[in-house]
Amino acid sequence: MGEVVENGGAEIAEKPVMVAVDESECSHCALMWVIDNLKESITTKSPLLIFMAQPPPASSITFAAPLGAARMYCPPTPEFANNMQENHRKLTVALLERAKDICASHGVTAKTVTEIGDAKTAICAAVLKYNVNLLVLGERGLGKIKRAILGSVSNYCVQNAKCPVLVVKKPQSSTGEIL
Repeated sequence: MGEVVENGGAEIAEKPVMVAVDESECSHCALMWVIDNLKESITTKSPLLIFMAQPPPASSITFAAPLGAARMYCPPTPEFANNMQENHRKLTVALLERAKDICASHGVTAKTVTEIGDAKTAICAAVLKYNVNLLVLGERGLGKIKRAILGSVSNYCVQNAKCPVLVVKKPQSSTGEIL
């Protein structure tokens, strides 16, 4: 699966609520839903757990080529792979700190956790590791065809997480447009 990197400190005492975030607007909506609706049940003994998966190290790189030309596959150098992984780590830490700051500005205690690996399996593994009571995810909003081809993290978690899963949709205006 991958290495677990924790930003927080003490162990989590009670069954926490976990919200999985990424750089998407939908995950921000999920975080705000938790803050707006579950604020009273989040305590210092059971803080909100904010989780983000870091992509695993690249084993090969695909360079796109113009139509009619061959694609080139080449393994990355160790230095390139390390630089990519460090950039992913920095982005992850920055996004988790931003989410933690949002929680703090609303008076919600939060701990951040990240793990290196595929998002859907890393989320489900974190649910077990931290004995999560409720997993909250944002819906990406992929169409039926894209979801069938690419797969859906939220759908995978609904099917495989060992706790209840809440998928938050992006809010819509009164005219039905997605905000």
